[in-house]
Amino acid sequence: MMTSRRARPLAVLGVILAVLAVGAVLTFGLDNRDALAASPLERRPAPTFTLPGLDGRPDSAVNLAKLRGHVVLVNFWASWCTECHTEQAALNQTWERFRDAGVVVVGVNFEDARGDARRYVASTGASYPMVVDAKSATALAYGLRGVPETYVIDARGRIVDRVIGPTTSSRLASTITDLLSGPGR
Repeated sequence: MMTSRRARPLAVLGVILAVLAVGAVLTFGLDNRDALAASPLERRPAPTFTLPGLDGRPDSAVNLAKLRGHVVLVNFWASWCTECHTEQAALNQTWERFRDAGVVVVGVNFEDARGDARRYVASTGASYPMVVDAKSATALAYGLRGVPETYVIDARGRIVDRVIGPTTSSRLASTITDLLSGPGR
């Protein structure tokens, strides 16, 4: 009887500490995703890929190597991803703002049913190239942690930025503007 009275406060203290730990991770961990998940690919050549277009047309396939000389945004997404819906307007705005400057946005559909993915694209008004990573080989090559995830690749084919979670048009615009006005352009 004495032992259970002493154990009860310790159990309550353990629960309180666990709740505080989870709260700290949720508060600080989600706000610092990029810092916590630095990519070993940054500043290195982007893994190349050739992926078929979401629409199934042979001429809509994207070969990343053929885009050398352009700034490229590679965005991994899925129709079932809530945060992908959150960032879609930023991607559309970035495409509209920078495509005439030679910037290419490529949406890589990840682990999704093609019909659902096509309906998503139609409902969001996305007009940039959309491809399918059916076997997840490209996602593995990039070290994808989840969707959405966006990589910015410079004209030389190197990854210069990685955004885990939904991105914003201001972040993308800042990175792209720096690349377009930097040395070698």
